Amino acid sequence: MALTKDQIKTNYPLPVYNYRVDIDNTSISFSEVSGLELSFSQITYKESYATSGKSGPNVMIMPGQKQPTTISLKKGFVKGVSIKALYDWINGIELNRVDKKDITVHLLDETGSTVVSWKCIDAFPTKLTAPTFDAKSDEVAVESMELVAGRVTMEEAS
Repeated sequence: MALTKDQIKTNYPLPVYNYRVDIDNTSISFSEVSGLELSFSQITYKESYATSGKSGPNVMIMPGQKQPTTISLKKGFVKGVSIKALYDWINGIELNRVDKKDITVHLLDETGSTVVSWKCIDAFPTKLTAPTFDAKSDEVAVESMELVAGRVTMEEAS
């Protein structure tokens, strides 16, 4: 069953390795991005059947408030590439200055064009983890940053 290039382009899922991350319109390379999700708390409401003659409570489950989104970004430590901006961003919180930024993750096609993007609005860092150092390991040095965003939107490119 031979498929044409156009059939593959329209019917096959895109690979997840081809993406770009923008923090306030500045592209930064990350090796992994996770946590792009929307979730709502649940409210359980119970009321009695006392007036209807039925036994037991009437249980209703309803959606509650939207939960904040926690995004995790991982980046390899590369000599000569400045990551000072990430350190300065989280250190600003220590000085009681919360600098909220918009984070956009673009899923790209084979030409490098955005197919779909997720925008994390009003994100700020909550944790920055330095690489794990182990003299017996041959792994690369990877640091990670966790962010909390108030809202996540998704947009398909036209």
